[in-house]
Amino acid sequence: MRLIRFGEVGRERPGVLVEGGWPGGRALDVGAFFDAPSGDFGEAFFGADGPARLARWLGAHAGDCPPIDPDARVGCCVARPSKIVCIGLNYRDHARETGAPIPAEPVVFLKASSACSGPFDDIVMPREGPKVDWEVELAFVVGRQARYVGEEEALDHVAGYVLHNDLSERSWQLERGGQWDKGKSFDTFAPLGPWLATPDEVRDPHQLSLWLAVNGERMQDGTTANLIFGIPALVSYLSRCMTLLPGDVVSTGTPAGVGLGQDPPRYLRPGDVVELGADGLGVSRQRVVPGA
Repeated sequence: MRLIRFGEVGRERPGVLVEGGWPGGRALDVGAFFDAPSGDFGEAFFGADGPARLARWLGAHAGDCPPIDPDARVGCCVARPSKIVCIGLNYRDHARETGAPIPAEPVVFLKASSACSGPFDDIVMPREGPKVDWEVELAFVVGRQARYVGEEEALDHVAGYVLHNDLSERSWQLERGGQWDKGKSFDTFAPLGPWLATPDEVRDPHQLSLWLAVNGERMQDGTTANLIFGIPALVSYLSRCMTLLPGDVVSTGTPAGVGLGQDPPRYLRPGDVVELGADGLGVSRQRVVPGA
């Protein structure tokens, strides 16, 4: 299945994309699946084998589900997770372009869940910090609580895969001391979607092409075959230092081609348009706008 959330900011409803991509595809409102109108694709849903139960329910009730207006806004495809865990420098070519050594263990940082936004929402420039950078990434959503999980069972804890633009403000991240998190957590800095693809929709998450363009110019072309630490290794590693909860998002890193790696460095400005995509995970598009 491909899960989407649609509607106004803060009032999104759960849906399933049943045909084509988004925008332009056919999607159904599956709010009736939930016991309460507030039901959503969040921790309770994923932790109770929600995708499998929804698939069975949809088999019997698809004809009763209202179609989603093709002009509806699409929001972040998961309800706000307890945490977004990101992996830095997880492609050798990206580590080289930033001048960093190849990591011996995963480089882990957190991104505030308040950064989540829809895949076609605007990127809002911070009031302070002119060095906003792009990063196309494969992310996965946790489906079962994970603590001290071995690599051989790690994929059993993955609910699905999603496209992520791991936006970064480099001066806050790299020039002001402390941890990376503060350069990663501005509002709108985590566009996720357009949909979450359950594992049966993704042939091999370690063989996906992913790309990103700025104003139509291709900046990143990569493949998840070049991940330094693959998804089983990441699930296992992270589960040894924190509890991964259902609905948590783990973003696996970006290939070469970020603005920081250009000579000279190149950063986003108001009016720029960023488009990105990955095999089986659709295409997202964000326009950069000035901060309020």
